[in-house]
Amino acid sequence: MADMSCIMVIFGGTGDLTRRKLLPAIYNLYTDGLLPENFAVVAVGRRDYSHEVYRNLAREAVANFSRKSIDDEKWSVLAQRIYYKKSEFHDDQGYRSLKAFLDRLDTNYHTGGNRVYYLAVAPEYFEVIAGQLYAHDMAKNDKCWQRVVIEKPFGRDLKSAHYLNHKLSQVFDESHIYRIDHYLGKEMLQNIMVIRFANGLFEPIWNNRYIDNVQISIDETVGVENRGDYYERAGALRDMVQSHMLQLLSLIAMEPPVDLTTDSIRDEKVKVLKSLRSITRETVMDSVVRGQYGKGFVDGKPVVAYRQEERVSPDSNTETFVALKVHVDNFRWAGVPFYLRTGKRLADRSAKIVIQFKQLPGILYFKEYGPLEPNLLVIWIQPREGVYLQFNAKKPGQKYSIIPVHMDFCQNCALYNNSPEAYERLLYDVMRGDSTLFTRWDEIESSWRFVDSIVEAWHGRNDDVLIYPSGTWGPEAANELLKKDGFKWWNVTPQGVGGHTDL
Repeated sequence: MADMSCIMVIFGGTGDLTRRKLLPAIYNLYTDGLLPENFAVVAVGRRDYSHEVYRNLAREAVANFSRKSIDDEKWSVLAQRIYYKKSEFHDDQGYRSLKAFLDRLDTNYHTGGNRVYYLAVAPEYFEVIAGQLYAHDMAKNDKCWQRVVIEKPFGRDLKSAHYLNHKLSQVFDESHIYRIDHYLGKEMLQNIMVIRFANGLFEPIWNNRYIDNVQISIDETVGVENRGDYYERAGALRDMVQSHMLQLLSLIAMEPPVDLTTDSIRDEKVKVLKSLRSITRETVMDSVVRGQYGKGFVDGKPVVAYRQEERVSPDSNTETFVALKVHVDNFRWAGVPFYLRTGKRLADRSAKIVIQFKQLPGILYFKEYGPLEPNLLVIWIQPREGVYLQFNAKKPGQKYSIIPVHMDFCQNCALYNNSPEAYERLLYDVMRGDSTLFTRWDEIESSWRFVDSIVEAWHGRNDDVLIYPSGTWGPEAANELLKKDGFKWWNVTPQGVGGHTDL
């Protein structure tokens, strides 16, 4: 087994990501017995905290955001391994002091020079921190290992992503760069390959002969909250489609890998991303719908329009909603549309994948009983985690009526919200040196190339940014995107299935 002994150095140690995700993940890994015996955490930030003050703040974060309630005895042991260093990201002296401090901790905790550098900071600091680590001889990977974890966004377009990758590659080898997409750490994402490749029921019909369409939805009820400045630069396309949604699509559409090694899986995902049909100025109006939330009601409470949010331009045309029709131009998926939808201030919060299978010829039943509901396979990703299968059966009784029935597996219902958090799995994999659930550079490159084609097709036109009321399912045009192909969005809930018809 790989040596997991290491010091985890978190740049941005006082930020929201560290407080809400990283510290709770470290605590839960510790209580599950998954942290190495030789381990310590060093949080780096700009605020003037002592070790003890930071530990108290860390305890508060764990108490508020951990999926497990805090155990005082276990926390007191872990807390002694958590340290804080004040430093500016550009400060040479700060890195010299940090290096000396880490060397001392190496001796105390027998970590042998192994490091995880987690850059929980704004993207403009990635290059700065990587350069400083190199300049101060803190990323040698000589008889020990140093790995860097990069949060999204990885660039703003293909050009900036190329530049950032070039700068990181001057310091770290590709095998030591972990580009994190937390969606890939979610339990049901890891289950997709098992559902497909471990069941003779599904893999033989996972193709264009049997599947009518695939719908991937990541729907949010929240607005941009305090991220208005970031969202103005990104929008839903860059923020969600380039990363999370194209990763989901590649896992659903990939060919069976030759084995379950990291590179075999990534190779098949890249083939899918390279097979995406470009969206051009000639096809963008028929393939993409973009919208922006206006004022409305969410959970019965009034909310403001996007243009009224903090740090948002009052005449902004940034999209908070996007729906796309995507084609994977290969032999397996030729002719099958993949519909992607994501947006803020929508009617419900969920992430799911809906596989709609083709209807059988209506020779036996259609004339007498009307059209039958299609078979659906639904993979729930969040907040519910599970698999849902819809098929047709006879309704009990004397009349010969056919109704859709459901087989529903929910893996987090009995212990709701107690599945391991994505960041727990991802941090554990970084320490193990397993990069399967992280994105390789050629995945980033291919996804940006596809997204850039849409951005270019949008260039110079803002008339198609449609305002939709908060608390609805987005612009009516998103329904029309599917309706013209004879389909509809499936509104899958734990209580049943229906199409999105009312906005």
